[in-house]
Amino acid sequence: MATPSRRAIQKPGPPRELAAPHLRVLSVRVYVRDQERALQFYLDRLGFRLAFDARLQSGDRLLAVAPPDGTAILSLIAPRPDSQESKLIGRATQVVFITEDVVAKFQEWSARGVRFHSTPRLRRIKYEEDPGADYVRRATSPVGRASGDRPGLLGREAPIWGGVFARFKDIDGNTFELVSFDEVTHALEAQRRTAAEKLELERRAAQEIEIAQQVQARLFPQHLPPLRSLDYAGICIQARQVGGDYYDFLSLGRDRVALVIGDISGKGIAAALLMANLQANLRSLCTIAADEPQRLLQSVNRLFCENTTDSSYATLFFAEYDDAAQRLRYVNCGHLSALLLRQDGQLDRLDSTSTVVGLFEEWDCWMGERPLAYGDVLALYTDGITESFNSEDEEFGERRLIEALRRHRQLDSASIVDAIVREVRTFSPRDQYDDITLIVGKCRAAV
Repeated sequence: MATPSRRAIQKPGPPRELAAPHLRVLSVRVYVRDQERALQFYLDRLGFRLAFDARLQSGDRLLAVAPPDGTAILSLIAPRPDSQESKLIGRATQVVFITEDVVAKFQEWSARGVRFHSTPRLRRIKYEEDPGADYVRRATSPVGRASGDRPGLLGREAPIWGGVFARFKDIDGNTFELVSFDEVTHALEAQRRTAAEKLELERRAAQEIEIAQQVQARLFPQHLPPLRSLDYAGICIQARQVGGDYYDFLSLGRDRVALVIGDISGKGIAAALLMANLQANLRSLCTIAADEPQRLLQSVNRLFCENTTDSSYATLFFAEYDDAAQRLRYVNCGHLSALLLRQDGQLDRLDSTSTVVGLFEEWDCWMGERPLAYGDVLALYTDGITESFNSEDEEFGERRLIEALRRHRQLDSASIVDAIVREVRTFSPRDQYDDITLIVGKCRAAV
């Protein structure tokens, strides 16, 4: 996902793992004299849908249709008149369609002009015990539907399966069978409906996640408030479609901008909702308490406590930069220490000044302060950077982050962000476990 200020890169989640390789029937060949004429028969009279229609380099037309319920397709092939395949036109295809109600389908298709051999019939298939097997088929006998006989048990409770059969022809005389086996049909239909419901739930869930992803993308900074003496940039690369990392740039008025980064407890949708709650609280209150960052954060903590469960919390680093004074005032609410790399190579860690936000109703903080000079580089980050692991289970860690800052300090802030993220992902090429969020600010000569 992208943010216009710089970007928030969304990495797709891991593919869904399957219990076994997918397997299904793809297609059955049906030989026809005229593909277009056959196509209209299957679409208009049988109510099938067009599966695909393409022209091959050879000039042959690849045409297939499929019944409205199911995954198998019929490939409609028009063979050359002198070929062996042309002799198969107008014969029994051995293709069987299964439906819940043969009579209803018979009436529907007959009204559309489909030719049936006869009215639907009830057929009994009897099974009996065999010493060397479970149940084997003994006989098949057609029974008139009007007889009213019901499937029962024969002999020593050998099951009798009943089904309604009807045969019909397509426009080329190819014969198909329409079948309704009581138990088989019900089982297959139950499976089909369960699968369809599952697919629909997955589709809705994916759609909702996509909407949530789009909404969360808009929560990240959409523009950078202009500063003369500080060049800054931020990025968020989420491990899932949505996540709990947060960064923001808030205009506080009178040439002051707040650089904010946070990490919500938990992952996924729950963390994303808490992230949105924290962002809304900060943005709604920052104009009210712009001159009193401590009171602002006290209000944010109170609202976060009121709107979340007892176990929810967030680490937060709130830094107020004064453009005219080139001064940074900050509150570190249980977050990772910010790194301030001075022009002369010295490193200053901006450690915690209070506990996390959201756990305690009675909460207070104190502010730290640092002057910034030309060439100083400030880095705010989440543990998705330092806790990225390589194949040997080594962390990227703070030391590597500091070394990367030293190597790339001559670049502008956006390029530093790019370079560090690239190093982290090269170090840890495996599937990303946690959100990666980084803000870099570089002090420049005031204009």
